[in-house]
This record gives sequence, structure tokens and C-alpha cells, in this order.
Amino acid sequence: MSIKVAKLSSSIGAAVTGIDLGKPMDEKTFEEVHQAWLDNVILVFPGQDLTDGEQEAFARQFGELEDVRTGAAVGNDHPNVMMITNVKDTGRPTALEDGEMMFHYDQCYYEHPCMGATLFAIEVPNEGGNTLFSNCAAAYDALSDEWKSRLEGLKALNYYDYHHNPTARPEDLNPDAPKWVHPVIRTHSLTGRKAIYVNRLMTLWIEDMDRAESDEILGFLFDHIEKPEFIYEHMWTPGDLMMWDNRCSVHARTYFSPDARRMMRRVTIRDPLPVQ
Repeated sequence: MSIKVAKLSSSIGAAVTGIDLGKPMDEKTFEEVHQAWLDNVILVFPGQDLTDGEQEAFARQFGELEDVRTGAAVGNDHPNVMMITNVKDTGRPTALEDGEMMFHYDQCYYEHPCMGATLFAIEVPNEGGNTLFSNCAAAYDALSDEWKSRLEGLKALNYYDYHHNPTARPEDLNPDAPKWVHPVIRTHSLTGRKAIYVNRLMTLWIEDMDRAESDEILGFLFDHIEKPEFIYEHMWTPGDLMMWDNRCSVHARTYFSPDARRMMRRVTIRDPLPVQ
């Protein structure tokens, strides 16, 4: 099997072709794909035709799979598969989401956020519903030495109330919703690169700091990681399989009409290591 890797933008992302993800990768191909993932942070594999089990099998080659933690899995035989869709006639459990969603790290409100995830496009709107990805390692590298020094050792609270406020920053906190404190700057366990580890949707404040100063720092960082030079916007085509490295990238969804159908299937890869 001979794959081709083509960059999607100057800062993040590559398209991988010449591969059928419905078949197991040999060792050489896996090493090439894995290195491309580390080098480019996100990968898209266009033109795929995958079942639930085939998507699980592909993701499992990168690590142990995460059971669905928010929403519901499609069934007991596929506890790692989640349908993210506004379509209500699928006959399967779904996570019903419409419209825009702010930039976020997946599962940063848990002690062990996921390593990464795969998302497979089944139905997409004619307009909108794109996904934006930002390279937070590149964003860290672009900080001044003064900012890097200021952020060293800081930790921030991350919170998410999936059932009551899934797509917007909360105004009131639910004491039962999951939350966890993580470093503002984390180090990738394999590449050693540092990345900004806060996001507009889920990071509420910096611990042990005056709230005004916390808001100033977080506001600067939110704006910084959302600069166009760090972002790739993906316009979905049915058959696209996207995977992203959740250790160093945030993503967001653009608005789409509630009348349009958007159906995506997600499988998540567990990270055995804590955030450092």
C-alpha cells in the first residue's frame, strides 16, 4: 500500500489518499500514517466507505478506544460509536446538535481527556456545518518570550454541561457537571511540543488568580489560538474520515440551518497518560 500525504494549509492538516481504511494497515503503512498525524495534527481521508466496526478497528490501531462519555452509544455491540447528528429518524441513539459550536478541546473537563478522535461524514448540509481546527502548538510557538514566561506553571478550570448547555459558554454553573483543572500549557507526550491548553467554550478561569487578571489572560489566549494563521476550515464531503490530535488542537463548528441534515459518526481514542 502506497499512501500520499498532501498538506491542507501551512499550519495544520494533511489529506491522506491511496488507502482504504476498511482494511487493516500493515506496520509500514501504520507508521507512515501515525507520523503524518504527529506532523500535521489533523488528517482527512477522503472517499471512504466505513461501517461502525471498520471505523472502530481503524481508530483502535492508535490506542484503546474510549466509551461514549456524553450522549449515548449506538448500541451495546458498539460502545465506542456515537452518532453526532440533528437527524431524528436514524433509529439509533444520537447526540442531537444544531448550529454553531465554539472552539474546544474534547473532554478537557475530565481528569483524562482523550488522545484524539475520528469523525466520519455520512450526510452534510449544502451550506455550513464546517469544522475549523486550530494548531495550538503553533500558536504557543508564536507567543513572545514574555507571554511564555507569564503562562509557565498556570492551571485553569475546565467545565462542560453537555445536557444543558452544549454549544455555548455557560453563564451559570451546574454543580453536577464534570470539571477538572489542567495546565494552561501542556506538553505533547510523543512530540515534546508545548501547546496552549485552554479554549473558549470550556475553560472558565485560571486557578489562584484574581478574576480580572484571569479573564485578561484567557481572553488573549482565546483570541490568539483562533487567529486565521493557525486554522484550517474543513468543508465536509460524505465519505470523509477526519482524525485530530486532541493533545494540541482545538476545533469548532460553523453554523448550519436546523432544517439541513448533518450526520456524523464518531469514535474516540483514549489517552492513557495524564495532561502534563
